Amino acid sequence: MDKTTQIYGIRAVIEAINANEPIDKVFVQKGLKGDLSRELEGIIRKNGINTSYVPIEKLNRLTQNNHQGVVANISPITFYELEELVESVVADKKAPLFLLLDQLSDVRNFGAIIRTAECTGVDGIIIQKKGAAPVTADTIKTSAGAAFKVPIAKVDHIKDAVYYLQASGISVVGATEKTETSVYDVNFTGPSAIIMGSEDRGISPSTLKAADHLAKLPLLGEIESLNVSVACAVFLYEAVRQRTSAKS
Repeated sequence: MDKTTQIYGIRAVIEAINANEPIDKVFVQKGLKGDLSRELEGIIRKNGINTSYVPIEKLNRLTQNNHQGVVANISPITFYELEELVESVVADKKAPLFLLLDQLSDVRNFGAIIRTAECTGVDGIIIQKKGAAPVTADTIKTSAGAAFKVPIAKVDHIKDAVYYLQASGISVVGATEKTETSVYDVNFTGPSAIIMGSEDRGISPSTLKAADHLAKLPLLGEIESLNVSVACAVFLYEAVRQRTSAKS
């Protein structure tokens, strides 16, 4: 872990949260007790911060310093509010393109997706506060620096972001194998958003149900799925292809 993105110690983490530092995730030792730890727990819950309860061995691997049972990752980027991001993009572009990641958990997949998003002109990425891959040094490296170029917003629930985008005139497409519709039969030329699911579970059922359209990739071999970052690239470049063709 890059030292500039990590803090440790109960009081230090409490102060960082109260100072509105962009905390991605807090690692708390299992069974941690005491008044200060209870204060930390309350602040974490109040702010909806992504938290993992881990054995002390995990914390010792994260840092060799006196962590007091708590280590936090501070994001190297500043996150946007959903409303701020969507309103600014919609006011500036006739056909914006957004990407929603439903609890994607692997930081390298996340970085690869951010890189592709930047290359394909995505106007903003939306992730969930809890259960989502953090923006770490590995994420930044895998994204080739694109994480500093593509706006990223955090929301409490991806489904709520879907509803907000729809209310803003944006058509939402869920990438899933649970449909007969091909990605090549969905219209991406208008204001659009694409949802990609987690590596193991895909898009959650309630979010999938909220989408305007569902689309899948044709798989001609025996393996039933693609890596999520690869699948995301195919969806995004299909949107690019359609939009380029519409202009010519």
